[in-house]
Amino acid sequence: MRASLKASLAGAALLLAAAVAPAAQAGPDQQFFPLATYRVGAYASSGVQVWAGMIDYLNYINQVEGGINGVKLVWQECETEWTAEKGIECYERFKNGLDGAPVAVYQPNGAPAAYALSERAEVDKIPLITLGYGRTEATDGTVFPYNFPVMLTFYSEASTLVNYIAQREGGFDRLKGKKIATLYHDSAYGRETLGPLKLLAEKYGFENIQIPVADPGNEQSAQWRQIRQQNPDWVFLRTWGVSTPVAVKTAARFGFPVDHIIGDIWASSSEDVLPAGAAAKGYLALTPYPAGSDFEIHKRLKQYILDTGKSDLKDLKNFGSVYYNSGLVNAAVAVEAIRTAQGKFGKRPLNGEEGRWGLEHLNIDDARLKDMGYLGLMQNLKLSCRDHEGGGAARVQQWDGANWTLISEWIAADRALLRPLIDEKAAAFAKEKRLVPRTCNEGD
Repeated sequence: MRASLKASLAGAALLLAAAVAPAAQAGPDQQFFPLATYRVGAYASSGVQVWAGMIDYLNYINQVEGGINGVKLVWQECETEWTAEKGIECYERFKNGLDGAPVAVYQPNGAPAAYALSERAEVDKIPLITLGYGRTEATDGTVFPYNFPVMLTFYSEASTLVNYIAQREGGFDRLKGKKIATLYHDSAYGRETLGPLKLLAEKYGFENIQIPVADPGNEQSAQWRQIRQQNPDWVFLRTWGVSTPVAVKTAARFGFPVDHIIGDIWASSSEDVLPAGAAAKGYLALTPYPAGSDFEIHKRLKQYILDTGKSDLKDLKNFGSVYYNSGLVNAAVAVEAIRTAQGKFGKRPLNGEEGRWGLEHLNIDDARLKDMGYLGLMQNLKLSCRDHEGGGAARVQQWDGANWTLISEWIAADRALLRPLIDEKAAAFAKEKRLVPRTCNEGD
């Protein structure tokens, strides 16, 4: 037993050592990147790839670019198991920095923690980046100054879905009389698209069918029987974890064509389709970070990180997977926010208030994406005090039985149509919390 305990302690020490950046020891001349990870638990298989993408990119910034304008990055992991409780513990451990290296931005990496930390982060003046999850209403920066649901909120996701279906059907006028069913995870995450889809159905005249599936979703015969009876033209699959492959396999059993099922961004990975086997061939999914390793950044990472033995990937076949690429995109947004803020505050480590300024002035266009090596992998992103999303587009990819293939360019959401819903939700939050929304002045 003693030997086993000693081995366990040694293993834990090695994990801790590996979790700290391989740069010089943390100090006030470095920028700290907290990594709230989940390498254990139900979602570990996806999480380990996300962290590999993030860590590989941070390594690349240090090793190849010499840091952000000369400021080296240091990071450390804290295991959250994708829970709110442990997510809060990790945040409290990291919010004051690491050995003098300050925190400029914080990524909760999970919806439970994102909601739990929303008000704490504002008190601490540390901006949260919640890419593809979290509070949609936080798009309104007047009410949520330290909360950034960047790139693609669930409202925008619903709109990109409808816009893609309109493309496939031959125009928006062809949506009238069509049936779009949404099979959604019966949780706060799954219910996020109820409002925008109702609005879009009223605008375009399609029948909006909503069917919940309880967590964990490992039995869906009743739901797919209902779908078969209502015979929709398209199914929007807003599932998570095991419920996605179960949905695909059950759809096949009930004879629904898989190439008319479109998964949302949390149902768009290899882990979502491989367990479904042949039934998944032809399945479609929305994504703000498509799969693939042919983007320029992957060529650079292969040369400088993977081929030199510095990658955090344990299985190189996951290089370029959806989750690995999501890590790359998340890391790039954080790095570019800090780079932007350094233009105002100086080429030095930054704090949370300065990081917030960088996020609200972030402007990543095609020219910058090309310099970064992210052209095609990441959409243009321009944020402001009023707009904490800034992107609002997704691409559609299709599973061919072994790999994902991109079948669309960036499809933009109708953000102007959605904005009143967001403002209404933000105003309700402000009223409930007795908050006075701040005034956004150009140049602030």
